[in-house]
Amino acid sequence: MRALVTGACGFIGGHVAAALAESGADVRALDRSPPAPGRLPDGAEFMQGDVLDPVAIARAVDGCDAVFHLAAVYSYARADRALMEAVNVEGTRTVLDAALRGSRRRIVHTSTCATCGPVPGRAATERDRPPPSEQAIPYRRTKLAGERLALAAARQGAEVVVVNPTMPVGPGDLRPTPTGKMVLDVARGRGRAYLARSALNIVAVEDVAQGHIAALERGRPGERYLLGGENITVREVFATIARAVGGPRPRWPVPWSAAYAAALIASAGTRIAGREPQLLMLDEVRAGRLPHRFDDGRARSELGYTSRPAADALARAALTATR
Repeated sequence: MRALVTGACGFIGGHVAAALAESGADVRALDRSPPAPGRLPDGAEFMQGDVLDPVAIARAVDGCDAVFHLAAVYSYARADRALMEAVNVEGTRTVLDAALRGSRRRIVHTSTCATCGPVPGRAATERDRPPPSEQAIPYRRTKLAGERLALAAARQGAEVVVVNPTMPVGPGDLRPTPTGKMVLDVARGRGRAYLARSALNIVAVEDVAQGHIAALERGRPGERYLLGGENITVREVFATIARAVGGPRPRWPVPWSAAYAAALIASAGTRIAGREPQLLMLDEVRAGRLPHRFDDGRARSELGYTSRPAADALARAALTATR
């Protein structure tokens, strides 16, 4: 099997490419920028290209039996809003259009848990949708729009499966993602305060990569599959990271309303200076209003998906982030 991976030099994309190569697939890796040394598995065919370029995508798709679409912009920065609209929505449209022409292919579209929730009072599943307040956040809105394009293609008969990773952590988060930045900040002692009563679903990125392959092999077209790990409080997330690196534990629980007020002030102040805050990004704080608990039972029962303990994933992520 030859498989195309878009966004192959990114965090999850790099792990999906590696897992595919390990399974015996021929990997064609597409990304806007050349890979860093060791980023792609040996033998992978690298193609430089942009998901907004129909010619480049048609060339990348040609000869492939499967397409894993992971290229996306994951950011809470105001400056990235237009780029998210372009890449997460129009880029998805371009990839789907190319992949659905010619030979019949299986397509795994990587979305996010944020298109399923969070929902108040319980763990969200694939049957859920995020509340309107969450959909107003540009990253979440654009990922939801891209996911809807993928599901619409499936309703037209295409073999498109959607996967929804929760909060992956682990080695290779180089840029880093907002989740990776959280790990790095805490590991370096900058995470002494935490949102009270908040929670995250933490998963090892290697398990998410294996979930992608399981979705290709056993996923039902037109279905969404949450690829998660454990639901744990943000306090325990921070404490686990601090324990792994021998740093200070979190001390100060902060109500969401207080954090949001501080983020509004920080946003207003940095806007005047033409900058954005580093620790209190407004949309990121907005996204923390509800505990992010998710139930990945469908992936476990239908795909045979498994995940390692969140504590192990966080400890490894913390140690690799600080090297």
